[in-house]
Amino acid sequence: MKHTKIVDVIKTDPVLQEIYVKGWVRAFRSNRFIALNDGSTINNLQCVVDFENTPEETLKQINVGAAVAIKGTLKESEGQGQKVEIEVQDIEILGKADPEEVKKTILSPKRHSLEKLREQAHLRVRTNTFSAIMRVRSKLSFAVHQYFQQNGFNYVNTPIITGSDAEGAGEMFKVTNMSLTNPAKNEDGSINFKEDFFGKETNLTVSGQLEAETYALGLGQVYTFGPTFRAENSNTSRHLAEFWMIEPEVAFCDLDGNMDLAEDFIKYVLNYILENCDDDLAFLENRLIQEDKSKPEADRAPMALRDKLKFITENNFKRVSYTEAIDILRNSKPNKKKKFNYVIEEWGADLQSEHERFLVEKHFKCPVILFDYPANIKAFYMRLNEDGKTVRAMDVLFPGIGEMVGGSQREERLDVLQAKMKELGIDEEELWWYLDTRKFGTCVHSGFGLGFERLVLFATGMGNIRDVIPYPRSPQNADF
Repeated sequence: MKHTKIVDVIKTDPVLQEIYVKGWVRAFRSNRFIALNDGSTINNLQCVVDFENTPEETLKQINVGAAVAIKGTLKESEGQGQKVEIEVQDIEILGKADPEEVKKTILSPKRHSLEKLREQAHLRVRTNTFSAIMRVRSKLSFAVHQYFQQNGFNYVNTPIITGSDAEGAGEMFKVTNMSLTNPAKNEDGSINFKEDFFGKETNLTVSGQLEAETYALGLGQVYTFGPTFRAENSNTSRHLAEFWMIEPEVAFCDLDGNMDLAEDFIKYVLNYILENCDDDLAFLENRLIQEDKSKPEADRAPMALRDKLKFITENNFKRVSYTEAIDILRNSKPNKKKKFNYVIEEWGADLQSEHERFLVEKHFKCPVILFDYPANIKAFYMRLNEDGKTVRAMDVLFPGIGEMVGGSQREERLDVLQAKMKELGIDEEELWWYLDTRKFGTCVHSGFGLGFERLVLFATGMGNIRDVIPYPRSPQNADF
């Protein structure tokens, strides 16, 4: 007999019918009431045991964490908190859970800190908070693919091992099969990468953008959605060494079209989870409300979680030039009273999260897209404006988080791109293939990058990015 998922059971009308379910015991009260969960929903299913007619040995094994299979009759619940319950006729213990061992883990039914949960990341998905986060993450991931597929984009898998550095950051993980203690060396003592597996120095990718650009200039509209890596020694709540990036690239598209795409895409995926993850979002929202009660008034979230998501989906994004934003920030009260950690003094400053949040939350009170940034704080591939000092870059700013999306119109003019690369010391020979796209049918094209975990962080209301990916990778941490 095939078992029914609990998410489907709790939606079923409580007509007397036989039902078969499987799951893990979340609680067992009074030797009678099992709270069963199979991961398909945040909601537990109450299963009522006839303990007088159930073998003592079986009752002893119905412990928190145990996996069980239950056959019984679905009926209207007599208690509060659930519409239906199962009157148990037969119960089978599929996997035992020793209560003494459970006490040592986060499965024990008491409140655990997020830090403790990270230490047992292999078990934390069994908790309400993390099962909710991961279901939302899954639905968001589906919505990403659905949006692009419905809009005529082709999904491209760009290399994870690469010889190029798209960001020019230099903070990359090296890839080699040479001995780390005795690598092949040149006469001058430097490492001879010609003896390495790929015959050259290679790294884990920081972005699939450059390769995606080449495919956009053949397929028209493409997107990547895959893992990227940064070897930044940043132990913060916003950084990961391994994370997922969403990167669309579109031929014959200027910066205005790129901003339209980013806004439409973000609204679509957030609307999707509002429509399809209500139970999980309600749970996460209530969790934040309870958490806020212990905080000072000034540190509490200004909006409930679902209201914050609707703030994005229901407001038009305000488009503001970097120059206008600098003037607003320079003349703002926090800046004049030196309340900002980074005081804005002149044009050309690299905006920090506190500045971006001020523009969104205090000044405009809606999502903001900043554009036309100073060329010297942006990457080499961004199109230079006629003023010679700004580039066609754009960042989408969100409340509570700052930058959510970074993108630009790409520099399609070969001579300008070569001049910029020379100025920054970027080797043309390393990127000869990238320059080729400007030689054979170059055209205006644009794209952006969105860190998926940052989107999940915003969508779930969590405060640490390590809590929205199954197994976080960070400095001194590669467990599991």
